[in-house]
Parts: sequence; C-alpha cells; structure tokens
Amino acid sequence: MNFTWIKTALCAATAMVSLSTFSQDLIARQAPIDRKLKSVDSLALQKQIRVEQSMYPAFDIYPTWNTQQVHVYSNAIIPDKYVIDLTGFCMPTDHTRINDVFGYRPRRRRAHYGLDIKVYVGDTIRSAFDGRVRVVKSQGRKGYGKYIVIRHDNGLETIYGHLSKQLVKEDQLVKAGEPIGLGGNTGRSTGSHLHFETRFLGIAIDPALMFNFEKQDIVADTYTFEKSKKTKNGTSGRGDMFYKVKKGDTLSRIAARQGTTVSQLCRLNHITRKTVLRPGQILRCS
Repeated sequence: MNFTWIKTALCAATAMVSLSTFSQDLIARQAPIDRKLKSVDSLALQKQIRVEQSMYPAFDIYPTWNTQQVHVYSNAIIPDKYVIDLTGFCMPTDHTRINDVFGYRPRRRRAHYGLDIKVYVGDTIRSAFDGRVRVVKSQGRKGYGKYIVIRHDNGLETIYGHLSKQLVKEDQLVKAGEPIGLGGNTGRSTGSHLHFETRFLGIAIDPALMFNFEKQDIVADTYTFEKSKKTKNGTSGRGDMFYKVKKGDTLSRIAARQGTTVSQLCRLNHITRKTVLRPGQILRCS
C-alpha cells in the first residue's frame, strides 16, 4: 500500500515537472511571437497617428475641432515657445497693396487682428499652407462677412474674410496654393479687400511678421511664437498687445510695465528712442 502511494506520488511529481518544462518551452517559443505582435501593434499605432495627423492638422496641440466658431481656445494650454515652419507657403493673393495694418485703431476704438490687402471682387484667394478647412461661415454685415478658417500642419490657423464666394467646404483637406475663395466686399467692409489673419491657438499674430506681401515671400523659414508674460489663459487682450500712452510716460517705463524692451517697442512701432510720445498715442507692445 505504501509502495502504491509512493509510486502514485512520484508519477504526479514527474507529471508536474513535465508540465512545468512544457510551459517554459511554450513561453520561450511564444516570446518572439509576442515581440512580433508588439511590433505590429506599434506600426499600426504609428500608422493611425499619421492618419490622425493628416486628418486633423496640429492635433497634438489643439484641444478641439470646432466647425462653428473662430475663437474657441480660451482654455487651451499655450506653450511658452513654439517654432512655426513657414516653408511650403503660398501667398494668399498676388496683390501687394496693404490697406490697413495689424494693431489698435484709435479712431474706431477697437483692435484690428489682421492685414487688409487690396483685392478686387472675383480675385482668386488661395490657401497659405497645406491644411484642413475648419470653418466656412458668413457674418452678414457684421465682422468677417463670408469667411474661411483653415488649420495648418505647422500649428497656424489662417482666416480669410470679406469674400464674395467660398469655394471649399468644412473638413475639406487643401494644399498650399489651392483656390479657396474669391475676393469680395462682404461684412463690415467699405471696399473690396481681403482681411487676412494668422493665429496660433487663438492668439492673433501680425501676418507682417511672417509674410512680406510687397516681395510676395515669407520673412523667414520659421517664426518663433513666444507667450507674452502678461498673457492670461492664452488670450491676449488689448492691454497686453497695445498700450495707450499717458502723460509722463517714457519708453523705458512702458517697456518695464509691459514686460518688453525699448528696442522691441521701437521696432514694433517704427519709432526711435528719441521719438516724443504723445498722451493718447497707441503703442504696440507684442
């Protein structure tokens, strides 16, 4: 009886050892397969990411894709610095005459967040970069009139306002230089022109810092966006971008208050250190 029990125990132990050895062999044979599967999964993930990137430009920094409104990034996380690639550009129009520049309009008591380029009704307007059309809307007699917003792979969004006709649809992928609309005089406009804006996460950037319409070229291959020290939640108000000169103000005092330098103030406002400031004068600070 004891012998039978011992024999049974030995058989069971042998079976357990054999099963353990078999399991180890199976795991060893499975390991390369697992690595291959992980590699396949990784390639599939990379492919999916590339598809997402092509479908939604700059999707890694933009929090939403909204086809209803222009300014929807009040809660966006604004990087301290971001390099914007300007290569692969196309000028939105062949016209070179600037009717109105970027900045605060004292006479109208409001900011102008783009450039107004003289075009004629029916002139072809083109996409500045590769991208995806986000908004195709009309504001009637208020604001942009018929307008288009395009988000680009480089992180910029461009806005084309006062069009007579829109040639693209929301969510449409476009290439740099592709016709997107026709010049017009719709919306808040006193004559046919293109209102052209460049924005990064909703923050307006002077297009003249990137585009040279007179030379029909870009200013440089890249533009480095730097978050203003006074920017709050990624939105620059008039008090950050512009400053109204008060009696007794000096360039050095204004520079210190606005978190910039005298040299920067002079460059942005086309003045010198010896320029006499007038109370009520509007200075651009960023």
